Amino acid sequence: MEAPLGGISTPGRIAARGEDIGTQELALAARNHGLPLEALRYEVTPAGLHYVLVHYDIPAADPGSWRLTVGGRVRRPLTLDLAALRALPAVTRRVTMECAGNGRARLTPRPVSQPWLVEAVGTADWTGAPLRAVLAEAGLAPEAVEAVFTGADHGVERGVEQDYRRSLPVTVATGADPQVLIAYAMNGEPLPPQHGFPLRLVVPGWYGMAHVKWLREITLTDVPFDGFQQTVAYRYRLTPDDPGEPVTLIAPRALMVPPGFPDFMSRVRVVRAGDVTLEGRAWSGRGPVVRVEVSGDDGRTWTEAVVAARTGDALAWQAWHGTWTATPGRHVLVARATDATGGTQPLEQAWNRGGFGNNAVQRVPVLCRD
Repeated sequence: MEAPLGGISTPGRIAARGEDIGTQELALAARNHGLPLEALRYEVTPAGLHYVLVHYDIPAADPGSWRLTVGGRVRRPLTLDLAALRALPAVTRRVTMECAGNGRARLTPRPVSQPWLVEAVGTADWTGAPLRAVLAEAGLAPEAVEAVFTGADHGVERGVEQDYRRSLPVTVATGADPQVLIAYAMNGEPLPPQHGFPLRLVVPGWYGMAHVKWLREITLTDVPFDGFQQTVAYRYRLTPDDPGEPVTLIAPRALMVPPGFPDFMSRVRVVRAGDVTLEGRAWSGRGPVVRVEVSGDDGRTWTEAVVAARTGDALAWQAWHGTWTATPGRHVLVARATDATGGTQPLEQAWNRGGFGNNAVQRVPVLCRD
């Protein structure tokens, strides 16, 4: 890492009691965007509705001159252009991707960063070359333990100038199920600029920080990678000096398409009395979702919804639906998912300094009219 740069980048911090979201957080929210919850109706998220998080700038990319290098602890270093990658057998995976900071703005006290509520998610059909095929062509040295991925986006974070870099254990990078992809297409079209054109990594089941965009370099190392995004950011920690645990697989979550119609400012939903269909999507990076429960009284009582079986890819979200009988008055609708490992969404989230992995249940305020 480069020497710290003072004066332009503040350390990570927690909002003071009563502190509202500030202009810097609003600027981040203007650059990045979440999924409109009504778009949960789409099995595959249109590219323009899929959530976006850009750490620094969207880099300029000339597909004619773009090269991906593979080096470090390999027997045959590679330099691949886009034609060479497209010449490899193509794989398409339907993958649900979620930002590790999804839900951060709902925490108290609030970590100051991109102020996500619950919408930082999307599901797309990603097409590309299997990473394991590229690494096999390069020939991993026996001492290789991690693959480090470098994107073309460059900036400063917490005083450190850096390229965006993340690593994966060799066992994950070369795994057959699920296969990690070097993707060049999203929903059958070239990657949009904000989604990593011309190349990005897609790591099924992992939070979004692992899916390195604008991929230009893969380096195999014989020691664990200790870069900023690996050992400083994206750790579950409670105090600044806590080494924490790494953020990896996506925790279970269910989201609901808000029923009825909304008030413009409050987003409170308005429905008519009677049976109301509730529907949404549920997912987990740790296994299939086996149960979704819904509540019309803010979690005091629950009924079980119908969860659709997985169709196709094992790490794409699953549809669910149920019925709620609305009565006049104010209500809070809640949905929660349980996956095959037994992981269930909590009603309230355990706090951490980065606001990562916050899979507390979604709450939808509703006004039922006569």
